[in-house]
Amino acid sequence: MTSDRRLTCATWNVHRGRGPDGRVDPARITEAVARHFGAGTLDILALQEADAERPPHAGLLDVARLERITGLVHGQDAPHQRWGAGSAGFLGTVVFLHPRLRPVHTELIDLPGHCPRGAVAIEASASGRSLRIVSAHLSLSQPLRLVQMRILGQYLRRRPQMQTILLGDLNEWRPWGGLMFSPRVAGVRLSGPARRTFPSVRPLLPLDRILTDPPGRVTQAEVLRERAFAVASDHLPLVAVVETP
Repeated sequence: MTSDRRLTCATWNVHRGRGPDGRVDPARITEAVARHFGAGTLDILALQEADAERPPHAGLLDVARLERITGLVHGQDAPHQRWGAGSAGFLGTVVFLHPRLRPVHTELIDLPGHCPRGAVAIEASASGRSLRIVSAHLSLSQPLRLVQMRILGQYLRRRPQMQTILLGDLNEWRPWGGLMFSPRVAGVRLSGPARRTFPSVRPLLPLDRILTDPPGRVTQAEVLRERAFAVASDHLPLVAVVETP
């Protein structure tokens, strides 16, 4: 881990291994991760669209190799924490954690949408402190995103109070975020920088976000524009430091 009070987080929609050239090659995802996210680089890595789109949502990535490369641990190792035994995650959402972040509670959250959407919520303990990581892939439709954030907000209200990090492809193109990030909808005040991550060949829209609630804050947010990432998916990865005071 960066430290007990500063976590380096990354989120990347890997687009099921399909690059802007139309070629489907999940190995390019793994190679890009190997080049830039070696052991000791990250504390949290969230991937979206890492499973096949249709049931049984088979995993597309070499999870064991990703663990070896990053030094992180697959946070959804048990089959009930994924869509199924052959999946890497839940509806394509996969979370990897530093070994010092020990999961104590994991839930899969179904979200309504035109196509299957979901979130993975992991409550973890590190050095006697609690932290919640929620990774989600939200809808392209703004009304649906509001409903999805409302569902996530209701979930957060039912769970014990702790700092929450929300990261993933939230599909919000407006830098200010609109109503979906309002405490009236989300139940907590989430904030973080907006950085352009889509499309990977010429990023214009800040679809991918790393957010947290106070007193935490997100700093040093950076979009990785290296060619290895740009050719592997239609999104670029977003990396940021989350302070956990």
